[in-house]
Amino acid sequence: MRSIALPEIGTFEAWRDAARAALAARVPPEAILWTRGADGGDLFGGEAAPLPDPPAQARFTVPKDFLATLRLALWHRDPERFARAYGLLWALRSTPRLFEGRGDARVARLNAMAKEVGRDKHKMTAFVRFREIDGAGSRRRFAAWFEPDHHIVEPVAPFFVNRFGDMDWAIFTPGLSALFEEGRLRFAPGREKPPLPEDATEELWGTYFRNIFNPARVKLKAMQAEMPKKYWKNMPEAAHIPDMVAGARSRAAEMQAAAPTLAPARAARVTERLAQARSEAVPGADRMAEALSGG
Repeated sequence: MRSIALPEIGTFEAWRDAARAALAARVPPEAILWTRGADGGDLFGGEAAPLPDPPAQARFTVPKDFLATLRLALWHRDPERFARAYGLLWALRSTPRLFEGRGDARVARLNAMAKEVGRDKHKMTAFVRFREIDGAGSRRRFAAWFEPDHHIVEPVAPFFVNRFGDMDWAIFTPGLSALFEEGRLRFAPGREKPPLPEDATEELWGTYFRNIFNPARVKLKAMQAEMPKKYWKNMPEAAHIPDMVAGARSRAAEMQAAAPTLAPARAARVTERLAQARSEAVPGADRMAEALSGG
């Protein structure tokens, strides 16, 4: 049995290189034990003996959609994700079009994992809420707490770098923390939720949320599908949801009562008769204009 320990940072690249080497060495899936970070390695790399670099002629091309799926699926929390991915890679050697077969259980599982990770990444970019903390330098400093379902901190961190590159920030999670200071991104081990200070902008979030809330279009199941309750405790605006939902029915009734009334049915007939009368009056008007012009 060959053990391959992957780092917690740079996991995808490390798995890709190790998988290429293992494939070139014809190491079957059942002969590899994959571990990562706290599961067997450390934050930046384990001590597993490296596999030899694969010769150029031993490499083969995988479908682009397979590679794109791997870039998501390998961040899944499933402890067997690396073995599953390598197993499919091994099978692709003999069945190049295997990934096109949606009926294959292995393919279906990898696709499902990728979708779950993609959804989790979207939730992180949408639901992280920063709070400003004291800082001694010229750059403002912020911190946030988030609880992802999967190992997505590393692949999502560049999103926050691009969006908040003019400030220092930290996103703490139970598994891994991302810190951006003086324009440099680094990662640190996960931790428990820190005591974050109150932030004046939280009231602004609440005001904005209350003003865009439409009580006539409340769909609790749809709302909770997009914003699951597990995130509410870390989102200041979510504290207003119970009261807004509780009063939604009465507010919707008030909106309906205040809405402009519809024109009576006879209004359409009156409008039609008026249009007809105007059309019949046009020839007479033309004759009058002709007489006045001396025609």
